[in-house]
Amino acid sequence: MAKAELSPNAPTAPSAPPLIIPPASQAAAEPPPPASTAPEAQAIEAAGLDPAATAAADKKRLLIRAQVLLDRAHFSPGVIDGREGSNMKNAVMAFETARGLPADGVLDPAVWEALVTADTGPVTQDYVITEDDVKGPFTPIPTGFTAQARLERLGYATPLEGLAERFHMDEALLTALNPGIDFAVAGARIVVTRPAAGDLPAGIARIEVDKSREQVRALDAAGKVLAAFPATVGSSDRPAPTGEWAVNSVSPNPNYVYDPSVLTFGPRRGGKLTLAPGPNNPVGSTWIDLTKDTYGIHGTPDPANVGKTSSHGCVRLTNWDAAALGRAVTKGVKVVFVGSEAA
Repeated sequence: MAKAELSPNAPTAPSAPPLIIPPASQAAAEPPPPASTAPEAQAIEAAGLDPAATAAADKKRLLIRAQVLLDRAHFSPGVIDGREGSNMKNAVMAFETARGLPADGVLDPAVWEALVTADTGPVTQDYVITEDDVKGPFTPIPTGFTAQARLERLGYATPLEGLAERFHMDEALLTALNPGIDFAVAGARIVVTRPAAGDLPAGIARIEVDKSREQVRALDAAGKVLAAFPATVGSSDRPAPTGEWAVNSVSPNPNYVYDPSVLTFGPRRGGKLTLAPGPNNPVGSTWIDLTKDTYGIHGTPDPANVGKTSSHGCVRLTNWDAAALGRAVTKGVKVVFVGSEAA
C-alpha cells in the first residue's frame, strides 16, 4: 500500500464507525472479561520467564503475554505478534526507564516481576464476532493515490483486518490462535488478546520523537515517561525535522490531500487529490498536526510495518497508538525531535 503522510484536511465522514477501543470513561463501566478457556490461551496465561524453556512455542507465548502487559502499561510494542525485535526491545527499555530499572531493553527477571506485579489481569479473552464486525463495507485497497482517491471511504479490506486492529494484534497471530475460523461469519467465537483500553495518564507536557530509536515518548512536566510508542520517523529523501515544535491541532478520522505542488513524491501528473477518511487512509485514523508546516504525528494503514519502513518525513504510529496520543494531548504541548535518523 502506498505511503504518504503530509497535510491532511480537517476530518470528514462523521458517520464513520469508531475505529479504536473507547476511552477509559466508557471502558471502565464494564468489568474486565475473564481469560479465554481455549488451551492455547491458557498456555499464554501461564507463560513465565523461564531460562530453561527453549521451545519456540514457549518463547512466543511469553512474548505475547509480555507484549500485552506492556501495551496495557502504555509502553507499546506495536502490533502484538509474539516476536522479538526492535519495537519490543525499545518498549522494554522505555518501561525500564520509567520504573527506575537498568535500561537495556532485556526482558529479564526484574522487568518481568514489575510487569506481572503491576497487572495481574488476564491477557487473553474470548470474543464473539458481531454483525457490526462483518457488515462492512469491506473494500480491497488499491495501490496508488489516484485509485484510492476514487473510493468513498478507505475502510478495512476484510473483517480480519478490522478485528486485528481492534485488539492490537498482528493478523497472522489472530489467525494462528483461531485455526479454521471464518472471520467474516457473525457468531463465531474467537480468542483475542486484551490490550490497553482507555486513555493515557493525564498530564502530558512534552512529546519526544526519538529519531535514533524510532520511538515517540510522552512525558509529564517533571520529565517522567508516561507512555512510549514505536514509530517510523522520516526518511532519507525527506528527513524528519529537528528542534522543538508544538502540537497545533488534532484531527480524528482525517482525510488526506495529495498536493504535488507541495510534495516531492506520488503521481505528480494527476494533480491535486483528496483521499477519503478511514483506517487505510495514508495517515490512518488520527492526525496530530505540528507547528512545523506539513508535518504531523499520525496513524498508518500498515501497523505491522511501524518502526520497520521509512516514511515521507512525518511520524507514523499504529492507528491505536496515534488515537490514544491524540486524545491525551492539547494544543501547545511541546514536541521535541531528538537523536538522528538511521542512514
